[in-house]
Amino acid sequence: MRIFWRVLSAERLKISKSFVWLLVIGSPVIALLIGGLSNMEEYGEPITWQVLLSVMSAVHAIFFLPVLSGIFAALICRAEHADGGWKMLLSLPVTRSSVYFAKYTMVMGLLAAVQILFLAALLGMGVVRGVAGPLPWPLILSSVFGGWFACLPLAALQLAVSLSWSSFGAPLALNVSLTIPNMLIVNSSTYGPYYPWVQPVLAMSPFGEERFGAFNLPMESLLLVVSGSLIIFMAAGLVSFWRKAV
Repeated sequence: MRIFWRVLSAERLKISKSFVWLLVIGSPVIALLIGGLSNMEEYGEPITWQVLLSVMSAVHAIFFLPVLSGIFAALICRAEHADGGWKMLLSLPVTRSSVYFAKYTMVMGLLAAVQILFLAALLGMGVVRGVAGPLPWPLILSSVFGGWFACLPLAALQLAVSLSWSSFGAPLALNVSLTIPNMLIVNSSTYGPYYPWVQPVLAMSPFGEERFGAFNLPMESLLLVVSGSLIIFMAAGLVSFWRKAV
């Protein structure tokens, strides 16, 4: 455990010197703009927190969260892929498991920061737009946490790819190409729940069973699918990293 914390501290220092924080604030800022510019007053009805959350989380969860998962994973591994970084790192008194979990923790920590900023943007825009009614904290917190939780298997999968491929652009290109079909796959109740890139938007949707396609999946079933995917992708990533030749 002590080795893990040392590796995690080193990863934090490396990432703090990059432009990653601009990426962390990017999606919440765009969600804030969408919330401010969208016309949500239909038929003279006041804006509700449910509607505001749905509008602001749509693009954030269906596109930016999956893409950011891949970008963070690629950035975390970028230094080691350059100039024999893996040989240098793994020659130190560290285990491959500690390195893997430290990098994975950093990816999920950055995604947690994104979600916290999204929450702040949502609350701020709610005040600006004069949203009616009290804050539905269970709905909002379950949506924000659900989006982060649904990124767990996706981050594990994309970290495994970034650990294996020395190219920085190739994992990002693959990630974006697999994110683009989300708009179509999310409408499928057959394939949507099992497609890792769609799971964040399903978890963040505040409408649950009132919607169509994959949105009809109960939250309990989605969490079960996400948990199962996490185990599979993390095990595959660890095995691949253990066998990685440096």
